[in-house]
Amino acid sequence: MFSIDWAHFTPGTAILGGALIGAAAGAMAFGGGKIAGISGIFGGAINEAMQGKRPTSWRLWFLGGLVVASLIWVLFRPVPGAHYGESWPIIAIGGLIVGFGTRLGSGCASGHGVCGLTRFSPRSMTAVATFIGMGIVTTFVMRHVVGGA
Repeated sequence: MFSIDWAHFTPGTAILGGALIGAAAGAMAFGGGKIAGISGIFGGAINEAMQGKRPTSWRLWFLGGLVVASLIWVLFRPVPGAHYGESWPIIAIGGLIVGFGTRLGSGCASGHGVCGLTRFSPRSMTAVATFIGMGIVTTFVMRHVVGGA
């Protein structure tokens, strides 16, 4: 389980991050007519590569920017007291399951939650309600039924 040292938490970085995500989603929507859904962008790059095509440059720049920005942030502003209670194989399996779910749900939190809700998309409203509902159920089961986390 991931935990944060709340004694050192400040909401300023979260507010800044949210504003940057919103600005990036708006720039993609209004500037290029594209939805800033990470799973769709990543899946599109993989599909293009599997078809023998070179992934379109905007996809590579977008995904590269996510990786580089994350690395820069961790180098200059590490999260105090953050640690993972699970092994890397468990985290990787969880990531694969989440990836499967995003394909099954035709999108992820960034596509449905950030972009879809702002467009009042019924499909996105359903997807986000499902994400949140299943998160609540999973947390309850893990904490009170299984007794682990």
